[in-house]
Parts: sequence; C-alpha cells; structure tokens
Amino acid sequence: MRPLVFAVLLAAACATPAAAHPAPFSYVDVRVQGPAVDLTLVAHDFDVAHDLGIADPNVLLDPAQLASRREAILALFAPRLQLWVDGRLVSGAVWSSPRPLTDRQSIQLQAHYALAAAPSQLTLAASLFPYDPVHQTFVNFYERDSVVLQAILGRDRQQVEFFPGTRQGTVAVIRRFAAAGVHHILIGPDHLLFLVGLLLLGGSLRRLALVVSAFTLAHSITLSLAVFRLVAPPSWLIEPAIALSIVYVGADNLTVRGGRDMRAWIAFAFGLIHGFGFASVLREMELPPRALGWSLLSFNLGVEAGQLAVVVAVSTALAAIRARNERVGRQLAVAGSIVVIAAGAFWFVQRVFFGTAI
Repeated sequence: MRPLVFAVLLAAACATPAAAHPAPFSYVDVRVQGPAVDLTLVAHDFDVAHDLGIADPNVLLDPAQLASRREAILALFAPRLQLWVDGRLVSGAVWSSPRPLTDRQSIQLQAHYALAAAPSQLTLAASLFPYDPVHQTFVNFYERDSVVLQAILGRDRQQVEFFPGTRQGTVAVIRRFAAAGVHHILIGPDHLLFLVGLLLLGGSLRRLALVVSAFTLAHSITLSLAVFRLVAPPSWLIEPAIALSIVYVGADNLTVRGGRDMRAWIAFAFGLIHGFGFASVLREMELPPRALGWSLLSFNLGVEAGQLAVVVAVSTALAAIRARNERVGRQLAVAGSIVVIAAGAFWFVQRVFFGTAI
C-alpha cells in the first residue's frame, strides 16, 4: 500500500498545471454588398498562437508584435477560409492587417472580395483550427446590416451555402433544388421500383401520367409537413413502410382481376409515406430559410420531371413488347411484379433488422 501512495504523491508533485483551452470558438461575418463580399474573422489568440508555434498567446495582443506576424497569419488562414461564388473558388481577396481585440483575447482580420457581378450563390468553407476536434466556427451572413442566415461549422460540417435575397438568388435556388429532385428520383432504387411496379400493368400515357401525378401530389404534402416540422415520423418507421409499399404494389399486380384501375389511389396513399423519405434528403441539403417555398416547389418539380422521364421510358418499352406479343407482355408483368415483391421484402428485412436504408 505504501509504495502505491508514494507513487501517487510523487506523480502529483511532478505534475505541471495544464494550460486550459479558453473558448474553442471562432467567428466569421459575411456581408454581401452588391458585387462585393466582405468577411470579418475573429479568432482566439490561443488557437492562432498554437498553430504559429508561439508559446505565449498574449504576444499576439501587442499591436507591434501582431503586425510583425501579418504574413504568417495570412498564410495560416488563406487556405483554411475559402469563398466560392456561383460554384467557382474566388481568389484575390484584399486582406487587412490583423488587429488585437484585447477584451476578447482575440485577433480580427478582414477580407474584401470584389466580384464582377452580384452573386447568386455563396459557399463558405472553413476549417480554421484542425488540431482541435471540438473547435467551432460561428458564421453570420448579413444583408443590409441584418443577419439572414446563421450556421455553425466544425469537424462534421465544414461549409455552408447562402442564397442572397435577389432575383439571381431565387433563380439559383430553383436551379439547385430542381436538379436535386431529378437526381434523387433517378438514384433512389426504392422510389423507382415503386413507380415501375405501378407501370407494369400498362395503360394509356394519360392514365400513367395521372398515376405519377397522384404520387407527386401526395409526397409533396407530407414533404412540406416534414420540412416545416409539423409532422416528423422517425426514419425507423418510414423506411420499412416504404419497402412495404413496394411489396404491396407488386402483390396488387398479381391479384388484380379487371375492374376499376385503382393505381392512382394506391400511388397517392403510398406517396404520403414516400414524402417523409424525401424530407430527410431535403433536411440534409439545408434549405435556405428565406426561400423555403421556392426550394420545396422546385424540388417537387424536379422529382415530377424525373418520374415522367421514367414513365415515358418504361411505358414505351412495355407498350412495344405488348404490341409485338401480348402473351410475352403479360408474362413480363408477372415476372416484374415478383421481382418488385422480392426487392421490397429484402429492403423491409434489411431496414427492420439491420437498420440500413437504400
């Protein structure tokens, strides 16, 4: 027992006080003023001193000492704080000399970007102090001296997008989210298979367009409810339900025996479920707060355009097969429905028991 007590006392006597990290935060203000963007960066002297290899952070609060390290500080931040305008990295920023903020134990830098025209989309990428895994950068976007967007960047999120409240910004929102809607429907195997299952029994192009439009209307309703957080069922419930909707469509194809075509109603009913699945995609894309309506509308239009493209391609191919051989067309519908059921059942098991989604 004594040797253990002696070792603990010896370790305590030899220990040196650990330098505490004060407030691991930085701040970036972005001001959009016509064809120009101004950035203001405030960073804690502790972090700057660490990355410059300076033992005493207080050195950076001395104006003369800070001025002598201007080039080293600019070289430190230039590659870690980047501005993209309309998809292109902007260079040639005019940086101010750093100045100390003694009361905040921080330093401040400003950068001015002169642009050829007013921007329609800005992307700020920041990874200011990678050595500290918990460091965060608080970002404020200003228009006319009012904060219109705030974000927190850190290890898990290193960039933020901003669409100015101009006509160009609105057009950029529409273009961005319409393309996202088309892309999502074309790469989503579960949504595509649900659609294909609805198309297997054929029908006029007008009838099939009605089926797809019913699906779009339904998922637009629940997508909006989820984005505005009026209704937000958990993904562990929605993802298996989407898989079951695929199973149902395939089974319905095999059991239907003439009568009224109910596919539009089926598409609407299950479209309500699929809409909650789409919502998770939009939340990951971080909808612009001031353009929620435009982003939702353009995303839905993109989904509709992607779906109609699938309808035209698949229905045309199926119609051509039926025109050549009606019997082969019926066999293809049966075989396709079995594939739809099998895929939906596989995804259901995968999502329920393994917690993964396609």
